[in-house]
Amino acid sequence: MARWDGSEEGFTQGEVRRWRAAGFGPEEAAAWRAAGVTAPADARLWRTAAATPDTVIAWQRAGMTPVEAVRWHELGVAPHDAARRHLAGERPRRVPLLARLARLAAPEPAAEPDPALAEALRRLLRAGVPADVARAYADAGWPGAEAEEWARRRVDQGDARVFRALGFTAAEAARTGLPAVEVLAAWWGAVPLAEVATWCAAGFTPEEAAGQRAAGVTADRARVLRALSAFGPDPA
Repeated sequence: MARWDGSEEGFTQGEVRRWRAAGFGPEEAAAWRAAGVTAPADARLWRTAAATPDTVIAWQRAGMTPVEAVRWHELGVAPHDAARRHLAGERPRRVPLLARLARLAAPEPAAEPDPALAEALRRLLRAGVPADVARAYADAGWPGAEAEEWARRRVDQGDARVFRALGFTAAEAARTGLPAVEVLAAWWGAVPLAEVATWCAAGFTPEEAAGQRAAGVTADRARVLRALSAFGPDPA
């Protein structure tokens, strides 16, 4: 078997040595570089977090570093859930051992009823939202009035935060039929983030929206189409 020198893939001799030292063969190294991971040390971390060159893009587009991905992995959080929670502003955090032991040793205080949580639950249950969905929104701190439209459409509460930040309505988010991370990954770089909801809700694919913008069609025109689409069938 011929020794890999990296010339066909465009690697320098120094890069070949670094990738070899990190335990990567030529195909793996080329795949990671094609995925935008140019440092062998980062590729090893992504691999430790169970990412592959094909899946690492979702983590990267969530703004996550390989070190953060490893921490989420060590906490037992699945990649999709970790990316979604990262987008919602959560960061991986371990509770120190002494703190955990102290918590176990200390008697649990009697739980005080949370009026806001109880009110959110009541409102969602009255709206016909299943108890498990209602509880997830209430536990996450959503006021009932804000959560109702999202919960009625069974949008995961973590996804709902991301969709709402992108400007989607609950109905528009439900129509995508996709987790928020997948929508964000599909639209990344096609149009500015502030316009994603407008173009998507108007019925354009990322490629079509990018082509329309390149042809001079503005987001204002897409907003007109979005408004018209609001009169379409509602899946709720």
